[in-house]
Amino acid sequence: MTTTTADSLPAGRVSLRQDAHVIGLVGIAHLVSHFSQLLLAPLFPWLKDDFGVGYAELGFLMTLFFVTSCAVQAASGFVVDRFGPRPVLFGGLALLGLAAFGYSLSTHYWMLAAFSIVAGIGNGVFHPVDYTLLNRKVSAARLGHGYSVHGITGSLGWAVAPAMLVPITIATSWRVALVCAGLFAFAVLALLLLNRDKLALPAAPAKAGGGAADSSFGFLRIPAVWMCFGFFFFYAVVLGIVQVFAPGAARELHAVPVAQAALCLTVYMVCSALAMVAGGFLVADPTRCEKLVALGFGFAACIALALGLAHPPAWMVPVLFGLMGLGAGIAGPSRDMIVKRATPANASGRVYGVVYSGLDIGQAIAPLIFGTLMDQHQYRSIFIGLAVVQAVMIASAFNVGRVRRTALAPA
Repeated sequence: MTTTTADSLPAGRVSLRQDAHVIGLVGIAHLVSHFSQLLLAPLFPWLKDDFGVGYAELGFLMTLFFVTSCAVQAASGFVVDRFGPRPVLFGGLALLGLAAFGYSLSTHYWMLAAFSIVAGIGNGVFHPVDYTLLNRKVSAARLGHGYSVHGITGSLGWAVAPAMLVPITIATSWRVALVCAGLFAFAVLALLLLNRDKLALPAAPAKAGGGAADSSFGFLRIPAVWMCFGFFFFYAVVLGIVQVFAPGAARELHAVPVAQAALCLTVYMVCSALAMVAGGFLVADPTRCEKLVALGFGFAACIALALGLAHPPAWMVPVLFGLMGLGAGIAGPSRDMIVKRATPANASGRVYGVVYSGLDIGQAIAPLIFGTLMDQHQYRSIFIGLAVVQAVMIASAFNVGRVRRTALAPA
């Protein structure tokens, strides 16, 4: 078998309404996952004072979250392939809501750490669930748009978190903000329960014949899977820098007011989401995935260098974050198509679980490294490091394509 065979797409003609329902429900669940990843980061200034800890200790909470998510993500892919994505999705949403309530009740640092683990367990199920549903229920003609919406809702989740939590915290307290976050997660869970029939998935057909992916662990012998893992590792480091440390570093370097610095991440995510719409059309030709990744993240790396080395006025900093988000967003659907083209039949849950565990590992490591740089006031190094990692990620994307083409070449 070849590594370009994807999970079975719906046979026959699938209505736009049916595809839209699946894409929309998966998207809103994905939004909650990304929203929950940033429950604590926008609140660091308040948590730092209330718990008497530094950025390195707060960054360790993110590390706990993503290390847990990584382990769960790799394992949950097997569960999804065996039992189906729907019950796993419902469980993940419930745990994220529970963790938000737990954060709000925390009185000691170790309580924040414990609920970071609970949140990591909930977060770890989403990518195997989401991509199994999209790849097996959405028609081939609309799959690129499904990836685009999936990426958009994720970016919007990241954008909504600071935009919602910071104003509520300023008006009331960070505890009230986290209670509101928990209510939001459970409201989305209720919506999905009401529409659970649209997320039902029949058992995958058995695959005849031999091949690298026919056994439960056979897909691990496919080199392109591990190249995708590396690509997502570097992608996650980029995300970790932008989400947690880049706005604060920009505030220190360019004298950006606190409220305007908090706006930088929201602007980045909104612009990224808008660019993903265009990216969904561009990825209609899968052969240019690697080139689109290079174009988008190459542009974003140039903007990162400008933020680190140039001296823009404070008002321009959110604009530069928006431009950086446009570059990352245009490459988003191509990023997902790169993985799909390396995924064997009937193994979406397992492949996406392993590949996206690279995302969690990268986001676990980034706070440790760049949190230390922040504590040492190395603010320019934050943006220089961001640009360097984006360049490495571009090279990784082309390496995925090279390995895949080598695997498909005749012996």
